[in-house]
Formats: sequence, C-alpha cells, structure tokens
Amino acid sequence: GMYYGSYTFLETWNIGVILLFAVMATAFMGYVLPWGQMSFWGATVITNLLSAIPYIGTSLVEWI
Repeated sequence: GMYYGSYTFLETWNIGVILLFAVMATAFMGYVLPWGQMSFWGATVITNLLSAIPYIGTSLVEWI
C-alpha cells in the first residue's frame, strides 16, 4: 500500500473504515448474544470503553 500510494484513494479508505465498524458491531452482538455472566461483564467493559470517547461517549453509551 505504501509503495504504490494506494492510501490516497479516499473512497477505499472510507469503505474500509465502515467495514471495520460493521465487523466490530457484529463481534459485539455475537459476544453478547448468549447473555450469560461472561457476556454481561464483557458488554459492561465494552460499553465503558465507549464512554471514554470525548464529547459523545456518554450519549453513545446511553444509546447502546
């Protein structure tokens, strides 16, 4: 990527970021789906990590 300069294609970069967030959301839902004790605490940790985002973190956690 660095050698050919493929990092300059903005559309490819945006699609990659969207896919990253889609895969992260799918992994979160798959982790929480059984809803056991481990799933509960895993969801708690992940939502607490989201609350560390400046300005929108607490609103994002309440939305989720």
